[in-house]
Amino acid sequence: MTIPSFATRLRVCCGPSACIPNNFRLFPIFQCSPPDGPTCLVLDIRMPGRSGLELQRDLAAANRQLPIIFITAHGDIPMTVQAMKGGAIEFLTKPFRDQDLLEAVESGLARDRARRESDRALGELRERFDTLSSREREIMILVTAGRLNKQIANDIGIAESTVKVHRTHLMRKMKARSLPELSRMADMLKLGPEKPQRS
Repeated sequence: MTIPSFATRLRVCCGPSACIPNNFRLFPIFQCSPPDGPTCLVLDIRMPGRSGLELQRDLAAANRQLPIIFITAHGDIPMTVQAMKGGAIEFLTKPFRDQDLLEAVESGLARDRARRESDRALGELRERFDTLSSREREIMILVTAGRLNKQIANDIGIAESTVKVHRTHLMRKMKARSLPELSRMADMLKLGPEKPQRS
């Protein structure tokens, strides 16, 4: 399959937003901002200059999270293992069917779309957590660790009624409708128990 024919089929498959550079060798992946939409990178193991595996390592070092599909006419098991350990989602050996590559690209775009959605949700969650006062954060951590209001009050040296007020406020700010939902948020934020500070 030639690049022009693949580009045409990719646009039919993925829509007009599919970005196909005219010169794949000179695509300035490190000189541009991360794309706004789901992205997938197709790399040949053997490219002019740096190899596809080297570019994969460069991307990882630069924290550029892109689903990568490798294609090659010279693949072997160690090379495949190295690519997959580096996070590649597919390793296709030439000759391969056009449909195999299109399906791999669709899978890569779906993965990147899910990652972006997860990152967006986590970002919103962090913004909500940042609106909490230090006391509300402390109580959120203790509540999601399984401590009761009375125990929390004793832990940090405030009245139980005050704990309830803080708890109500933090539930509203975090937009949590239940304790299990708040606990899931704490897990996403990787919050852990801290030593209580008594008033």
